[in-house]
Amino acid sequence: MFTGIIQSVGYLRSVEKNQTDCRLRVQVGTLDMSTVSLGDSIAVNGVCLTAIEFDDVSFVADVSNETLSKTTLGRLKVHEKVNLEKALTLSTPLGGHLVSGHVDGVGVIVKRYSDGKSERFEIEAPTELAKYIAQKGSICIDGISLTVNTVTGAIFDLNIVPHTLENTTIGQYQVGQKVNLEVDLLARYMERLMLGDKASEAPRKLSEDFLHENGFIK
Repeated sequence: MFTGIIQSVGYLRSVEKNQTDCRLRVQVGTLDMSTVSLGDSIAVNGVCLTAIEFDDVSFVADVSNETLSKTTLGRLKVHEKVNLEKALTLSTPLGGHLVSGHVDGVGVIVKRYSDGKSERFEIEAPTELAKYIAQKGSICIDGISLTVNTVTGAIFDLNIVPHTLENTTIGQYQVGQKVNLEVDLLARYMERLMLGDKASEAPRKLSEDFLHENGFIK
């Protein structure tokens, strides 16, 4: 688990690719590696990775084909900057919100403009994730805990203050760029709880009978 409060901006030092997955070495910048142990979790752009090798200035992690296909990690280039956060402990201040490091989908930046000292971003989420994004709710963008300003369909709006612009990678984002999205954990669990006993049933196809049973039509 993580908080979405970025502890350092590092960069991708090297990539070893094979047919199905890859191995990354990440230069950690100012991230304190003195408390890291073999097998610890470190979030890279919001993706929870396991440190299989490390030293004072870098760590190595394997990235599966599943992760490469569901996140932006497969698009990273050597020397590209990344947001880093070590896993939280019981003594870690929860300044952001609870983040699992399990990316739900990839969004795309559709608009960026200045608003005083802040920058505003509009991001389009995959259609299936739109229902989990709420006005003034929390969302994680490339590992950054942020507050949603407004939502219109699958597009949501963010206000990014100067501190965040300067201490994460978000200040470099441009229109068209793809970003990792993790929706609020509470929203996902609430949806599952509302299904009640139906949660154990196989998904049903939308049909006239289904609409009658659930009160959508009479």
